[in-house]
Amino acid sequence: MKPAVLRWGSPDGRCNGRLALGGLWTCLLLAAACAALAAMSLRAGALPMSLEQVWQALQGQGGRLEVAVVQQWRLPRVLMALVVGAALGMSGAIFQSLIRNPLGSPDVVGFNTGAYTGALVVITLFNGGHFQIAGGALAGGLLSAALVYLLAWRQGAHGFRLIIVGIAVSAMLSALNHWLLINASLEAAMSAATWGAGTLNGMTWNKGLPSALCCLLAMAAALTLQRRMRLLEMGDDCASALGVPAERTRLWLMGLGVALIASATAAAGPISFIALAAPQIALRLRRTQATSPLTAAWTGALLLLAADYGAQQFFYPRQLPVGVVTICIGGLYLLWLLLRQTGARKP
Repeated sequence: MKPAVLRWGSPDGRCNGRLALGGLWTCLLLAAACAALAAMSLRAGALPMSLEQVWQALQGQGGRLEVAVVQQWRLPRVLMALVVGAALGMSGAIFQSLIRNPLGSPDVVGFNTGAYTGALVVITLFNGGHFQIAGGALAGGLLSAALVYLLAWRQGAHGFRLIIVGIAVSAMLSALNHWLLINASLEAAMSAATWGAGTLNGMTWNKGLPSALCCLLAMAAALTLQRRMRLLEMGDDCASALGVPAERTRLWLMGLGVALIASATAAAGPISFIALAAPQIALRLRRTQATSPLTAAWTGALLLLAADYGAQQFFYPRQLPVGVVTICIGGLYLLWLLLRQTGARKP
C-alpha cells in the first residue's frame, strides 16, 4: 500500500510533474477565458466598440471619448473584477483546505461579514474615504477571524467547529450591521447599503488601487505557503513529521485568507458565492484532490468577471450590483452542495 503522502505528489517527482503540468494547462485555459471575457466587457456598453477600437483606445489612440470610456471607466472595472475575483477564489481555497470542508469558505464562516462591519463603522461613524474604508475592512476581518478562532479553539481549531462558530459570529455581526445602518444618517446609510450589496459600478483607479495592491501582495505571500498548505491537508501529525509547524502555518494562512477577503470587501463590498464555489470548480477542472490556490484564483477571477458582465448586459439599460447576481447563483449552488453532501453520507 502506498504511503498517503504520495497522494499529494510530495516525494514522487513524476506525480509532482503531472500535478504541475495539469495545473499549468488549467491556469492557461482559465487565463485565456478571462482575456476573452475581458475583451467582451471592454467593447460592450452604452457606447459599443469594435475590438480594433478598444485596442486603439488602450494605446491612447482614437477619439477622446473612446479613450476616456475605455481607460477611465471600463478598464478599472474589468481589472478590479479580475483581482477581486482572484482574491476571493484564493481565500476560499485557503479556508476550505484548512477546515477540510467545502462549506468552509469565508462567506459561510462569516469573515467577509466582519470585514463589512469594519468598513461600515468607517462609513457610518467616521465618513471615511477609500483608504480608511480599506483599513476598516481589514481590521474588521482580522478581528472577526480572531474571535472565531478563539471561540472555536479546543486544543486547536479544526473543521466543523469553526464553521458553526463562524456562522454564529456572522449572525451577531449581521445584527450589528443592521443597527449601524438604522442609526446612520440618510446619506451614509444609502451609500453603505449600495456598497454593501457588492458592486463594481462606478469603479475608478482611485477607488480600486489600494485594495488591488493589498490583494496582490497577500496572494503572492499565500503562494509561498502553498506546499505547506498541502501538507496540512494530510493532517497535523504528518505535517509536523515533515517539518511543518502546523499551528503556526495555519495561523499564517488564516491571516492571509482574511487579508484577501477583507481587501476584496473593501474594494467592492461583500460579494458572496465566489469564495465558496471557485475552489470546488477548480478541483473538478484539474481532476485532482490537491487544493491549488492559483487555479482557484483564476477560477474566481473568471466567475466574477462573468457575473459582472451579466449584471451589466442582461438587464440593460439597468445595471445590477454584481453581488445580486452572485447571491442568486450562489444560493442554488449552496443548495446543491448541501444536498450532495447529505446524499454522500447516507449509508
